[in-house]
Amino acid sequence: MIRVEAVWLCTEPMDMRAGTDSTLARVVKVFGAARPHHAYVFANRRSTRLKVLVHDGIGIWLAARRLHQGRFIWPGGGCGAPQSVTREQLDALVLGLPWHRLGEAGTISVV
Repeated sequence: MIRVEAVWLCTEPMDMRAGTDSTLARVVKVFGAARPHHAYVFANRRSTRLKVLVHDGIGIWLAARRLHQGRFIWPGGGCGAPQSVTREQLDALVLGLPWHRLGEAGTISVV
């Protein structure tokens, strides 16, 4: 439905009361611009809620997800640099699965 070519995580927590305009302003502040077909993912301080902003080339989509039990696995680091993830990792992240073990990070190379 919506083409997403790149996914970016902001490691600094965000206030989940933010609407579309506030979240877009945060994307521009952290990432420099909202690029078409890119998804920008933010979490709250407790990592129980996510917001995903996607620029589809025409308009902005904003989605929210809340876990009733447990927490999303979220990279630490506070004000660290934004982190790029794959679409497969994003799919696992929004389900609350260990997304950081997918792809190259999950490869076993030494036994």
